[in-house]
Amino acid sequence: MRTTWMMSLLMFGCLALASPGLAQTDPDWTRRFPPFRIIGNIYWVGSYDLSTYLITTPQGHILINTGVGDTAKQIKANVEQLGFNLANTKILTATHGHFDHVAGLAELKRMTGARLIVSELEKELLESGGKLDFRFGDTPDARFEPVRVDGTFKDGDTIALGGTILTAHHHPGHTKGATSFTLNVQESGKTYRVLIANMPSINPGVTVSGMPKYPGIAEDYARTFKAQKEMQIDVWLASHASQFNMHEKYKPGDPFDPDRFVDPQGFKASVAQLEKTYQEQLARERRRVNQ
Repeated sequence: MRTTWMMSLLMFGCLALASPGLAQTDPDWTRRFPPFRIIGNIYWVGSYDLSTYLITTPQGHILINTGVGDTAKQIKANVEQLGFNLANTKILTATHGHFDHVAGLAELKRMTGARLIVSELEKELLESGGKLDFRFGDTPDARFEPVRVDGTFKDGDTIALGGTILTAHHHPGHTKGATSFTLNVQESGKTYRVLIANMPSINPGVTVSGMPKYPGIAEDYARTFKAQKEMQIDVWLASHASQFNMHEKYKPGDPFDPDRFVDPQGFKASVAQLEKTYQEQLARERRRVNQ
């Protein structure tokens, strides 16, 4: 089971944006999925594969990531199905600025009036509607509605609302401002360290030894792998359901289980495999240069 999952993860990481035009019609990206409580005040309100996380607090909600298509309407329906009011959302943010995770941000801002707070290195990317992406900036199908950013954060900064504190971890490579978030969650008298990870996969067409618009990409990937290997977490979530094996761990209708997504070893294994892929690609690229 683990080997099959790891192979699926690698394939997904390499193919997710291979053809943005086709990616937008991927049925798993727009396929509806019942919302559910993950742990504590964290809920899944995304599609079958594209992650959107609702974090509820007494002072309003935080939404992390969107999706494609009519994603904002789907997210609203999922939030309301759980018994919450989307209009109470105060903060929007994202793990990174590729269209499959941010295409609905502009509409969600209009629907909620929430503040959009993202990594300072993703600000111009989001406000350009994807035009400034180092790999897909010249790909029209990878564009999205530009959205105004209200605030930014750096590595180690926090986002706080209603007693919930998210810590931002700059994990670049996949994009320049790619970010993971950690937070502590109380459940049944226990404290769980939750990670919403941006996994450092490599998209087709990316040269990890250096890109014209991203000359330091090799060093950024290396730093991200080092940082993620050192993380101490309990619950592992990610930007795609497929990346953390969600559909093997949870089926609609399953009873609530706070330990369902406790998987620190799965996270470490995934990072190790992605690093191996990166190192092998980097070696191939450097051999070609030296031939």
